[in-house]
Amino acid sequence: MPCYSIDGVVPVVHPSSHVHPTAVLIGDVIVGPGCYIGPCASLRADFGRIVLHEGVNVQDSCVIHGFPDSETVVERNGHIGHGAVLHGCIVRHDALVGMNAVVMDEAEVGAYSIVAACAFVRAGLKLPEKSLIAGLPAKVMRPLSEDEMRWKLEGTETYQRLSERCHASLREVAPLAEPEADRPRLQVQGPQTLVASKRQ
Repeated sequence: MPCYSIDGVVPVVHPSSHVHPTAVLIGDVIVGPGCYIGPCASLRADFGRIVLHEGVNVQDSCVIHGFPDSETVVERNGHIGHGAVLHGCIVRHDALVGMNAVVMDEAEVGAYSIVAACAFVRAGLKLPEKSLIAGLPAKVMRPLSEDEMRWKLEGTETYQRLSERCHASLREVAPLAEPEADRPRLQVQGPQTLVASKRQ
């Protein structure tokens, strides 16, 4: 994985975490146990510290950064969707930040909350726990149901298992010219989409 020190400060990655080889970690980054950092994620702690607690996933193309002396923190079981941007903020435990959402400086996403895809959480906004947050600018839409919070946790656990799968079997290979006749399907246990789960 590309890791870079700056001013003598070296990133820290727990051995049980998986950081994709195309992700970049710079400076004062601390990645706790059981985390997953996806392809092309950028954790650039050349101004302020970045801390990922146990079981966090930061998916493809996410950007995490902050102002000087700031601390960007994702607490235990935090779930950061594809393309999200976190800047000098706190994501409390078991919260989800959706795809392409932006959470700005000194904002705080409450525990168990879900920030919807493409939401913009303005600087300094303190959001309550167990809430659905959406919009530009983001606002609290309603409380989350127990089923929605359970669904989020199942998704996070799927990424925690993905970190283990990557340690066990992710390898760089040359592509095949065509699919095999008996090509296997991936046998992955995890939640359905939220839309599909509501149809049942």
